[in-house]
Amino acid sequence: MLPSRTLAAIWVVAVVVLPLVLPDPYVLRVAAMTCIFAAFAASWDLLAGYAGQVNFGHALFFGAGAYSSALLSLRLGFSPVVAVGTGALIATAIGLCVGYLCLRLRGSYLSLATLAFPLILIGVLFAFPDFSGGELGITGLQPLATSRVGNYYVAAVAMLGVVFGIWALADSRMGLILHAIRDDELAARASGIDTTQYKLAVFGISAAAAGITGALYAHFMRGAGPSTLETALSFQVVIWGVFGGLATIYGPVTAVFVLYPLTEWLGSFSAFGELRLLIFAVVVLLVLLFMPRGLTPWIRDRIETKCPRCKQQNPAWRDVCRVCTASLHTA
Repeated sequence: MLPSRTLAAIWVVAVVVLPLVLPDPYVLRVAAMTCIFAAFAASWDLLAGYAGQVNFGHALFFGAGAYSSALLSLRLGFSPVVAVGTGALIATAIGLCVGYLCLRLRGSYLSLATLAFPLILIGVLFAFPDFSGGELGITGLQPLATSRVGNYYVAAVAMLGVVFGIWALADSRMGLILHAIRDDELAARASGIDTTQYKLAVFGISAAAAGITGALYAHFMRGAGPSTLETALSFQVVIWGVFGGLATIYGPVTAVFVLYPLTEWLGSFSAFGELRLLIFAVVVLLVLLFMPRGLTPWIRDRIETKCPRCKQQNPAWRDVCRVCTASLHTA
């Protein structure tokens, strides 16, 4: 069977050649949005799946990147590229602030606390409608490319950079440390790990990646509105993570590539207009019932039996095998 790295290479090739095979504008639009949300889902998995910092308000970073980029572009005249980069930096700063405020919280307390932050930002934006656009949001942004194919490739390249960057980080020593913090923070602290430093770092990195996707979304949609901060978007990314498989990075990405085009495709049929959400829920429930660890771990266990990190034969490995976990404490 094909190893996972070969499947990743096939996926990259498919992403690159898609406009050559399916140049239809609607397909390219859906594909570009899929790429943006796939990177967004990967950013959440790094924070919640690897570090165990389950964030129910991840839309805060997405919306912060979108609004920051839109305001900088329209109010201060920044070029789209500079606005996207600056928006990501502002989202990173917000992520560090949220991480610092939530350092003492764990489990459900952390999740509920993070849920409040997007609502706070929405309230602030609504308090200054002349500046932020209020309930209508901001419109009139310039796209990052002049053609639909160009916009797609911008989204695809950004997605590949974010996903593989996060994947490499998760596969490094930092990824092992995040696993240790997630599984037993007290034991990790007793082993000499500065858990505060790593938790702040992962909040900042995750927020930066989400901020980039939000900024790209704003320029792709030519505007930014309250929908980029809504609770529904935060819960949507949680569904993608659980559906695809936590602490895998490629799991949530795969979930987006399956679920987002599926919902768009069902929405194109008038007969499914009222049943689209029901069909979506049934698909998610079936996967969770028969593949409780997620779609990609279920597939992964059937195509490779070695730990991808140390290459040791270990049919029972999940995210990192016992050999790799032990090496963390002896390093």
